[in-house]
Amino acid sequence: MESKTVETNDMNDTVENTSSSIHNAINQTSDAIHPAVDQMVSGVHNAVDKLAGVASQAADTLELKSGKLKEAQSRFNESCRSQIRDKPLATLGIAVAAGFLVSWLLRQR
Repeated sequence: MESKTVETNDMNDTVENTSSSIHNAINQTSDAIHPAVDQMVSGVHNAVDKLAGVASQAADTLELKSGKLKEAQSRFNESCRSQIRDKPLATLGIAVAAGFLVSWLLRQR
């Protein structure tokens, strides 16, 4: 009976030693990869910051171009209005001719 107790104690000691060794290995591995993980996280943060900067710059450029396009549209509309006011018969003739041309092109299909 005493032999079984000694075997059980030896087995418990072996399990504890193995468990302790595994914990130590995990801690060493964690300590070893921690700097690499920190560097990777830092790189990802930098990439996100650069992407946000580029997206912000693109949004600003798009807003500027949109404003210029609206100005060009306004100038074109005003130009058309003044053309219609200054030469109404010529404008009507151009519109009728364009209508006939579009009608002829569509009938050719």
